[in-house]
Amino acid sequence: MALAATMLLLVAAFVALGVWQIQRRAWKHRLIAAVESRVHGAPVPAPGRATWDRITADGDAYRRITATGRFRHDRETLVRATTGLGSGYWVMTPLQTAGGFSLIVNRGFVPPEKRDPASRAAGQVGGPVTVTGLLRVTEPGGGFLRANDPAADRWYGRDIAAIAAARGLKDAAPYFVDADAAPNPGGWPRGGLTVISFPDNHLPYALTWFGMALLSAWGAWWVLRDRERGAKGEG
Repeated sequence: MALAATMLLLVAAFVALGVWQIQRRAWKHRLIAAVESRVHGAPVPAPGRATWDRITADGDAYRRITATGRFRHDRETLVRATTGLGSGYWVMTPLQTAGGFSLIVNRGFVPPEKRDPASRAAGQVGGPVTVTGLLRVTEPGGGFLRANDPAADRWYGRDIAAIAAARGLKDAAPYFVDADAAPNPGGWPRGGLTVISFPDNHLPYALTWFGMALLSAWGAWWVLRDRERGAKGEG
């Protein structure tokens, strides 16, 4: 009897997991639809200080925004990157905005031979610029299996708080911007390389859990039937 009870508990657990995956699938589809709407929407002004504490990944990531200001190239940060153009670096540069705060802009990708700003001097624009791109949430800590090392100026993830602290930016927005594909003078950095991908494996997972529930239910039925047959045989 204890075995049958265990099997029935497993049925309940597996069904709950399957239902959870169905709910996650519905949430993921809503997120994908929202992101598609943001990516293709008209750009809005970069969120200012009054809204920073309300910015979330679900509600704001990949929203098209725009900001005008001057780049502070002397505080540029290079973050390791692997893209369709190969391995290299993201060029993260603070933009001192007309709104009075710093906005760290991922200006785009450069290969290793363009790591030195002097090798892409044409792209180090000094005058007022307007940047349009996608709002991205911070990536704290670093990359996969590789932690940022601010002291050694080695960066594997776009951790905005850590980059701002390392560069002495006291007024930095808590998000960053992936610049769009508008060409920079000299061709570097290369923007517009944001990859938007949301794995959607929830339905196969749900079917797997429901299948396990059916197997457990069959197991409980088999145990109870065998017990009943044994009881009749004893009579």
